[in-house]
Order: sequence, then structure tokens, then C-alpha cells
Amino acid sequence: MEAMRQSWSDDRLDHLNRRVDEGFEQMDRRFEQMDRRFEQMDKRFEEMDRRFEEMDRRFEQRFEQIDQRFEQIDKRFEQIDKRFERLEDRFDRLQTTMTVVAGSLASSMLLAFGGVVATQL
Repeated sequence: MEAMRQSWSDDRLDHLNRRVDEGFEQMDRRFEQMDRRFEQMDKRFEEMDRRFEEMDRRFEQRFEQIDQRFEQIDKRFEQIDKRFERLEDRFDRLQTTMTVVAGSLASSMLLAFGGVVATQL
């Protein structure tokens, strides 16, 4: 056991101590590098968040525009529906008029036929 103690001289212990200190200094530098990288990543994430918020805002504007256009289309279809209703009313009146005219013609023809028959007897 004494041989091992003698092999660890003060110089060797000092050398080991310096190596340990250098290792911790190196580790501190690496942690500083990691901290800088994390800060860079944080900045990138903040920029990404800002861009996503901008995208969300733009999408909302586009959806509002699309909704407005659909409302305009709905109004146009309502106008078209009103025009078709007026057209249907006109066709209904035309049909009524044609029915009256056809009935009048038929009754006139029957009366004329009856008059011809009556005069021939």
C-alpha cells in the first residue's frame, strides 16, 4: 500500500488537479455554447410564432372576404328567386288568360254550330 501512496506525488496530484480544472472549464465553455444555441433557438421560435400569428391573421381576413362573397352570392340568388317568382306569376296569369280564351272560343264555336244546326232544320 505504501508503494501506491508514494507513486502519487504532489506533482502528480497538482497535474491531476489541473486536468480536472481544465475539464470543468471546457465543460463550462460547452455549456455556454449550448446556452447561446438555446437563445438562438428561442429567437427562431419567437420569429416562427410571429409568422404563424401573421398567417392566422391573413387566413382570418381571407375567410372574412370569402364569407362576404358568399353573402353577396346569397343576395343575388334571392334576387333571382324573386324574379323567378314574378315569372311564375306571369305564366300563371297567361295560363288563366289562355284558359278563358279557349273556353270562350269553345263556347262561341258551340253556339255557332248550334246556330248552323238550328238554321238547317
